[in-house]
Amino acid sequence: MHQFPKDIGWIEVICGSMFSGKTEELIRRLKRALYGKQKVQVFKANIDKRYDELAVVSHSQLKIVATPVERAEEILQHLKPDTEVVGIDEVQFLGPDVVRVCEALAARGVRVLCAGLDQDYQGKPFEPMPQLLAIAEYVTKELAICVVCGNPANRSQRILDSAERVVVGAAGAYEARCRKCHVPTPVEATPPQNLDLFK
Repeated sequence: MHQFPKDIGWIEVICGSMFSGKTEELIRRLKRALYGKQKVQVFKANIDKRYDELAVVSHSQLKIVATPVERAEEILQHLKPDTEVVGIDEVQFLGPDVVRVCEALAARGVRVLCAGLDQDYQGKPFEPMPQLLAIAEYVTKELAICVVCGNPANRSQRILDSAERVVVGAAGAYEARCRKCHVPTPVEATPPQNLDLFK
């Protein structure tokens, strides 16, 4: 359990691969802040319309209302004067300016919660996450389960035929893979293992 600072802002980053529970953890922390009667605002990259245009939604269908933004600067424009906690999902899609925005929010005394991919589908650092990880007071790295071998997974395997760096997707587009089973190019989906467990 973190001992949070008093009377100052700070940055928390939740990172990991697809299907590792990043958004679920973000929503959990934001809901705890709401239960504590803190003023919370949530933002998401408007490129992410997978489950809902006006909410952050986890793969397990946890949900919290959010404001979609195209550029990081819009977060400052939408910020209410009494906001104490800001959540940002899919932060990697907001580009390098999001680092400056997070610093500005923390300097105002806001607790900033960011969630996003730390690696792209090739296993390369996903800018601007390395910069956010460097300036954050708290970093949580979530791990998924490799669909091939069952080991802890920290990579996102693309199973769509696309060489674009950004392809928004979920099941059917990506799989969680470990270091050993990850292939840095799109591949076909792996049949689920241990199906007898679900009978």
